[in-house]
Amino acid sequence: MEHEDWEPRTELGRMVKNGEVKEIGDVFRLGLPMMEAEIVDILLPDIAEDVIDINIVQRMHKSGRRVRFRATVAIGNKNGYVGLGKAVAREVGPAIRKAIRNAKLNLIEVKRGCGSWECGCGKPHSVPFEVTGKSGSVKIELLPSPRGIGLAAGDVSKKVLTLAGVVDVWSKTFGQTQSTLNTAKATYNALKQTSLMKGYYNGYPAQETDTAAVTEEEKETPKAPPKAPASANAPEREGAKAEKRAEKTVPVAGGVAEVAEGVEGVEVAESQSGEVVS
Repeated sequence: MEHEDWEPRTELGRMVKNGEVKEIGDVFRLGLPMMEAEIVDILLPDIAEDVIDINIVQRMHKSGRRVRFRATVAIGNKNGYVGLGKAVAREVGPAIRKAIRNAKLNLIEVKRGCGSWECGCGKPHSVPFEVTGKSGSVKIELLPSPRGIGLAAGDVSKKVLTLAGVVDVWSKTFGQTQSTLNTAKATYNALKQTSLMKGYYNGYPAQETDTAAVTEEEKETPKAPPKAPASANAPEREGAKAEKRAEKTVPVAGGVAEVAEGVEGVEVAESQSGEVVS
């Protein structure tokens, strides 16, 4: 085996080496942090790499300018997994190798689907819904598109989308898209939004829930309308109504009689002796 001399230092690494975790999808379902690049090497041996940008960065020192190389690399298996990393080194080679390692640690799962109302094929060829990503001044919106449209995006975004396995998509970009690093990060952040939805999309198994299944009898039985919530001022309203009812009634010998509405200023009371007092 290629990684026999690898000594894992994390719980997830030990589970992968012992064979307890055999698929990359199980890593994301476990929720354990991925802190070793060898995990990706074992679970995704067919991963592809693409150097997006190599730039020179400088900083001033008392001895003069210090020149370094910054490399930006994207990786992916073109089937739902993509990562993006950057690194700085004195030479180009070490910078690229460090960027590849960082990209493996930043690997994410991309949920794909057929979210366009113009298609409805049900195959995972596009994004399932509109997603937005932002980095610096660059903002990108990815919209679902029907089959055959292709990747309607810039060159930098195309590289990230291709490694993620997205075949058809529409896009809108805002800001200084000349910045290669920010454009790649914005596309990566937009794809990360697809993994926030619950369950899988279009042909993938949905996640189990604790909600009990609704029977046919419950579906046919009409539900009673919900009761209005009790208000905090209900006792005050009841007291006001009781006072109005008391004003409309007068005491008589046999009990209480109501006063006709519209007659004001007339009070009638009959004592036990039969006398009427007005």
